[in-house]
Amino acid sequence: MIVLFGLAGSGKGTQGKALSELFGWRTISVGEAIRQTGDYENIIKTGTLIPDDDVIKIMDKQIEKIESEGFDIILDGYPRNVYQTEYIMRTMADKINGAIILEVPKEELYNRLALRGRSDDQEKESIDKRFEIFEQNIGKILPLFEAKNIPIERVNGVGKVEEITARLAKVFKKMNPNATEQQNDVNGEEIEKSYGE
Repeated sequence: MIVLFGLAGSGKGTQGKALSELFGWRTISVGEAIRQTGDYENIIKTGTLIPDDDVIKIMDKQIEKIESEGFDIILDGYPRNVYQTEYIMRTMADKINGAIILEVPKEELYNRLALRGRSDDQEKESIDKRFEIFEQNIGKILPLFEAKNIPIERVNGVGKVEEITARLAKVFKKMNPNATEQQNDVNGEEIEKSYGE
């Protein structure tokens, strides 16, 4: 299991799909999992986070399903805060091979989010609030990973989809020596035209 972190628009969703295709893993996007429930639309629009226990319940269900199918997992944007991280460290720290932070300048992120066109990406104030929450939380999350000796790598998230995937794939194989490429190339344009969360 590998965790992908990054600000909204950093490409976690796009790269999660690309890496899943490359390695034959499965990606669980916390944002997508929450949106699929259809229960939190008003909260999402304001940029506020969903109650932690709700997120944990949603993600536990997804993780259990994919593990039962025998697949390795990429966690996209989960855990989001200290409470969720402490829960994960208690219940599944031994399953986590590492954490990767996709780093992208904010001006680039604003451009990507505008192109993505989701309703919760249109208000700069809402976007900035999400950025602020992420930055506050990641500074507290990473030490909890480090305390469990879980490797953390920062990867440049700027460039063509395929270039970023190649950077991430190298880190993947370093973190999980059992990660084996199922194919030699990934067509980023076919995976997703715009950047995911």
